[in-house]
Amino acid sequence: MKENGKTVQIIVAAHKPYRMPDDPLYLSLQVGAEGKESIGYQRDDEGDNISALNPYFCELTGLYWGWKNLNSDYVGLVHYRRYFSIRPNGKDPWAGILKEAELSPLIPQIRLFVPAKRRYYIETLYSHYAHTHYAGQLDETRKIIGEKYPDYLPAYDRTVNQRWGYMFNMLIAEKSLLDDYCSWLFDILFDLRTRIGKEQEANLDTYQGRFYGRISEIIFNVWLSRRLEIGNLSPKEIKEIPFISTEKVDWKKKGTAFLKAKFIGERYQGSF
Repeated sequence: MKENGKTVQIIVAAHKPYRMPDDPLYLSLQVGAEGKESIGYQRDDEGDNISALNPYFCELTGLYWGWKNLNSDYVGLVHYRRYFSIRPNGKDPWAGILKEAELSPLIPQIRLFVPAKRRYYIETLYSHYAHTHYAGQLDETRKIIGEKYPDYLPAYDRTVNQRWGYMFNMLIAEKSLLDDYCSWLFDILFDLRTRIGKEQEANLDTYQGRFYGRISEIIFNVWLSRRLEIGNLSPKEIKEIPFISTEKVDWKKKGTAFLKAKFIGERYQGSF
């Protein structure tokens, strides 16, 4: 879709048939498509891809596919149950999904759209990860950043000690920014997989095995902090947009799991 002379494509990552937005901004993408029957969406095992890694990288196989195979001026990623929403509609979440007419006036002045900050209040990003997953995965990530991108270490240390972050691997980015971010991100994650991933993939359950996608949620904030620090991106070129879920969230279950992880060390066992 073209917005103010700029083409925009937002990937909707999905692994099963599901209701999709009818706005031309969106491209339904079957993630983890390799070896599976088509569900009628664009497949992420075509062109340059890492579809086979979907059991571990989750929606990041969709991000990788969009980075390598889409030529739009802006490329975005959302999830089949979670979307950006400038005007949430409490009665009908589908009516509140970000629309072309809402995005158009913001382009090209805004170069990066991010979901509203997720705040943890009683946890830092590091402590929350350590309580719900395995801290060694973050520690190894820090080592890789220190070796490959040492200029990012101060941003890493600031970020993991924050009590908020831009999470969910959701974004809409100018392609040059996406190129920069994905080159950095996947270089780190592929190295992480070489060092510790394959052993952990064999020993962790399905839910915990998808840790690359959780690492990326955190280090997206590292990359963004560094881009702002060096002036490659300015605050006025970034816009936070609220996000919505098309399904009801069990906040009682989610909150209980959060507190159990914090206070009795019970790691998450599934999504909410």
